[in-house]
Amino acid sequence: MERLKTTFAGLDLKNPFIVSSSGLTDSAEKNRQLEQAGAGAIVLKSLFEEQIMWQAAHHAAETDYPEAGDYLQGYLRAHYLDEYTRLVKETKKVCTIPVIASINCYTDREWEEYAKVLEQAGADAIELNLMALQASVDYQYGSFEQRHIDILKHVREQVHVPVIVKLGSNLTNPVKLIAQLQANGAAAVVLFNRFYHTDIDIDKLEYTAGHVLSHESELANSLRWIGIASGAVGRIDYAASGGVTSGRDIVKSILVGASAVEVCSALYKEGTKAIYPMLEAMRDWMALHGYETVGQFKGMMAAKDPERVNAFERTQFMKYFGEKK
Repeated sequence: MERLKTTFAGLDLKNPFIVSSSGLTDSAEKNRQLEQAGAGAIVLKSLFEEQIMWQAAHHAAETDYPEAGDYLQGYLRAHYLDEYTRLVKETKKVCTIPVIASINCYTDREWEEYAKVLEQAGADAIELNLMALQASVDYQYGSFEQRHIDILKHVREQVHVPVIVKLGSNLTNPVKLIAQLQANGAAAVVLFNRFYHTDIDIDKLEYTAGHVLSHESELANSLRWIGIASGAVGRIDYAASGGVTSGRDIVKSILVGASAVEVCSALYKEGTKAIYPMLEAMRDWMALHGYETVGQFKGMMAAKDPERVNAFERTQFMKYFGEKK
């Protein structure tokens, strides 16, 4: 494993394989098994702002007291935070690899206090999982991006561990936002969050869930933007998320500038046994091409001239589709 060592968000990883936040990481025993299977780090299942807010509103609607909502919201926050703190502590007892706590939020509320408690519980880093659609006609341009920066700044004021920001793909210019996040203390960014896929049952006329698990084709968007951003914004680490299904995908991600990858769907499909073959394929590729360390090929295919990226993409589109009859 020496050949596969990397650093991500200031953390030393034995390899670039990070298990992303999901039901796969919601217990200490599952996390112990993931480490034994070869994972380089673990992102614990997220603490969800929406879950707390929805449950508080649901229970408050059943009472005649207006102040009940605030009370229930405070109670539920404390309850979920206590449960999550226990998960951090129990996982740290059985795992030696980095354990990253995840807060899934979309408003600038009291997340800095949550992060502080999770740091005290032993989390090696905090991942802020920021994802929300902006669909209001009253939306003010730039306010969504500013919310990312505000949440990050408030969390950074409270914690000393690295803070990672996981971004959604619904950004006009991820590079500009990444530069601002780096300037405000983010140690790393993860590209990208995966939005809920909407489908419709045309017989029942109901909305249904689309593809729950990611497809290998989704990696393309992460490769594009990590390649562009890593060429433009330094002093911050990158991880690819979404569509990482093989060792070759890990290699591709590192070539464009990533330090690590976050994997979820491949593990849901194949179980923990999927980890070792992916790392072995990566190791074989490195040996074949004469690379002794990850750093020797990291960023080799990043966009070194960001100003020409758009022209390059348009040229490639014309190349592959312009002459197609």
